[in-house]
Amino acid sequence: MVIDIINFIGTVVIEVCNKAGKIGLFFYESLVTLFTTKLKIKKTFYQMSCIGIGSIGVVVLIGITVGAVLAFQSYVGLHRFGAERFIGPIIFIAMVREFGPVLTAIMVIGRAGSAMTAEIGTMRITEQIDALQTLCIDVKQYLIVPRIFASTIIIPFLSIFCSLCGILAGYFMSVYVLGISSEMYTEAIRESVVFSDITNGLIKAIFFGLLLSLVSTYKGYTTTGGAKGVGISTTQSVVLANVIIFIADYILTALMF
Repeated sequence: MVIDIINFIGTVVIEVCNKAGKIGLFFYESLVTLFTTKLKIKKTFYQMSCIGIGSIGVVVLIGITVGAVLAFQSYVGLHRFGAERFIGPIIFIAMVREFGPVLTAIMVIGRAGSAMTAEIGTMRITEQIDALQTLCIDVKQYLIVPRIFASTIIIPFLSIFCSLCGILAGYFMSVYVLGISSEMYTEAIRESVVFSDITNGLIKAIFFGLLLSLVSTYKGYTTTGGAKGVGISTTQSVVLANVIIFIADYILTALMF
């Protein structure tokens, strides 16, 4: 019984390390392609438009709702101790350091990351990628690098929009619904918030953009099994990207603490 458990754990660890190694090699090859070939500027801007502009609506909506909820929940806790003036800093720091980058990444994974996997996966099973290779076209330069580069660049801007909308929503809820003074709300933010709060959130967003696009493109690039395989790869891509984002969030938070 004990030996079976040890064998199972060992098998799982080996499989995880094997997959991590393959993703690492995929990232290394993409990085080499980025620095040794000319970047496809038009395709990069197109991907930035698809990922950024296409996702801005849902990101803004999420930011507004989370900011409003934070205002209510913070007021409930702080009102018991007469510390309502700290609602502003709590909302600001929570949005720019945590909720902005993380929620933006989750929304982009569901909307754009799954689309990346499905699109590249469909090209793989229909042999379009093989056709590109037959024509001596660098597939990573043509398909992978523009998506990874565009996602890494655009996610921080989406995170800023999400955080800003959350802060504004928290302000309106605090001032016009909960009856907190607007001067007290803004003054507490100026006193408590430091510039590193903003930069730490942006650093997280950059890493999240890189990771989600890397996982999405890798799962699409390695798709097998026909149309059913595309569906499986897309599902695995969304789940794996979200898990990696949460793990990376913890690691980055611990390093920045």
